[in-house]
Amino acid sequence: MHVDQELIRDLAALLNETDLSEIEVEDGDRKIRVCRNVTVAAAAPVAAPVAAAAAAPAAAPAEAASESSAADHPGAVLSPMVGTVYTAPEPNADNFIKVGDKVSAGDTILIVEAMKVMNHIHAPKSGTVTQILVENGQPVEYGEPLVIVE
Repeated sequence: MHVDQELIRDLAALLNETDLSEIEVEDGDRKIRVCRNVTVAAAAPVAAPVAAAAAAPAAAPAEAASESSAADHPGAVLSPMVGTVYTAPEPNADNFIKVGDKVSAGDTILIVEAMKVMNHIHAPKSGTVTQILVENGQPVEYGEPLVIVE
């Protein structure tokens, strides 16, 4: 096979001129493809205001610590799936529970929607709702603490 080096040089020059990363030409049964490695530089970080930058690192560990301590609480009701939590059976209806409510084992306390299926979350035991850790419409992860029942 005869390789037309001049054609390859012309195609390489065309790549540089047009900022393309690859070019391919066919002529009958002959096919030539020229490509180059393109390195994309990471965007330079944007400086955050000093007050926000100082507050963010302090807030993140505290939030993570409170979530992990809530998950370890013996009365924690954890999300059984990834989804969206709803605190009421329908919009404009009263919430299933509020802090201070007494619940019985098996009472519906929240709904987690996953793939258009409304999954009722039931109280695992009887007791008093001491904390509601989620808000209506909030996305939740598997194992995330939702409510504390003591």
